[in-house]
Amino acid sequence: MLRSGACGFGAVALNALLADCSFAGDGPANYSPKEPLKPKKPHFKPTATSVIFLYMDGGPSQVDSFDHKPSLAKFNGQDPRKAIGKLENTQFNNIGKVMQSPWKFKKHGESGIEVSELFPHVAKHVDKLAVVKSNVSNFSEHTNANYFLHTGSGLQGRPSMGAWVGYGLGSENQNLPGFVVLNGGLIPPGGLDNFGSGFLPAAFQGSVFKASNIPVANINRTEANDAIQQNKFALMRKLDAEHLKRAGREDALESAIANYEMAYRMQVAVPELMDLSKETEATKEMYGLNAKWKGTKTFGHQCLIARRLVERGVRFIELTCPGGSGDRWDQHGNLRDGHAKNARSVDQPIGALLNDLDQRGLLQSTLVVWTGEFGRTPFAQGGNGRDHNPFGFSNWLAGGGIKGGTVYGETDDWGYKAVQNRVEIHDLHATMLHCLGIDHTRSTFRFSGRDMRLTDVHGHVVKDILA
Repeated sequence: MLRSGACGFGAVALNALLADCSFAGDGPANYSPKEPLKPKKPHFKPTATSVIFLYMDGGPSQVDSFDHKPSLAKFNGQDPRKAIGKLENTQFNNIGKVMQSPWKFKKHGESGIEVSELFPHVAKHVDKLAVVKSNVSNFSEHTNANYFLHTGSGLQGRPSMGAWVGYGLGSENQNLPGFVVLNGGLIPPGGLDNFGSGFLPAAFQGSVFKASNIPVANINRTEANDAIQQNKFALMRKLDAEHLKRAGREDALESAIANYEMAYRMQVAVPELMDLSKETEATKEMYGLNAKWKGTKTFGHQCLIARRLVERGVRFIELTCPGGSGDRWDQHGNLRDGHAKNARSVDQPIGALLNDLDQRGLLQSTLVVWTGEFGRTPFAQGGNGRDHNPFGFSNWLAGGGIKGGTVYGETDDWGYKAVQNRVEIHDLHATMLHCLGIDHTRSTFRFSGRDMRLTDVHGHVVKDILA
């Protein structure tokens, strides 16, 4: 008993750590415990090979960003029950007056897409964007809406979209995780389960990197030299072989083994990834790494690392927002100050990211998605904020097979509810998977007696925004 207990989960394998494996990407689509991130064939030819998911935590206001509604100015200060009509219950039911946007809108690019002055850098790239104005969510509370956005279910414990992508396609880089979360300082309500693997093998969960030069704890070895470390590995291999022989195939153990093997390879890959010394000063300036506003520097660093991850073949990268900008994008009060600070943090870096990807020829193979979990009301909460609104909100997609300069869907005259070409979260997921060459109806995993998938029994590809 003591012998078995001593081995336990400490008996992790590092088999073939230094082997020169070949990953041709044309192998069978089934999951291999020893090589969980081995590239797999898509269902059809993809238009994108990587995703950068820009998560705007808290719910940006659509009527202050990408959905211009002149009616709000015309009826500003009036009772929304009389001007708009029947109102849905809101999170706090502290309903104020109709509130016009504090920011002016202007048409940009050849497409003439209207963007508010909150996003002057993103506005320069509207001809690369497909702006979807008719998104809806099933939930009006942050935690459930976050789970829904990330996993396709409003309940805790389902696999994140990044985990599904890794399960379906593997990764082009075996020295870095296939699903990386660049944490700017704010983990969304609902916690790390937004990035979990759920019932999928644990090797596909998101790996959270901090926005710093040392993004992962213990990335540097503590041994004095490589020989000492390799001696430890040799012992671990021996213990692991005995343990696996007794335990048989067990996902928790096999995933732990795979993750420890990945951790060893990351000791070389991650420091190289984070070393920006070879980036030009012009590039750093473009991303805002020298900006006075801390949020811009933080998010700029995240965006630059995201580009470097794409260059290294990482499949799915999610960026969370920096702190210090008010309450996320969640301005129940003082909308002008909070949204301005959040936009100041992300606008320049996102504009730089789109420009940089495009100049390097990476945008055509990288799907960039910008969205929150829901939008905000066209009427005030109290005097100067906006409450949650899941009935109609905006997001945008760019790159990787997306038709730029496109506007899809509409909300009503108030920007309150989607009235044309409603796009559900399942539709967003189906479209993202489609760009990656995955048929969302065929990407399934048998669990609890049924075939599970990211889109459940829902989802339609939004074909009108595809190139």
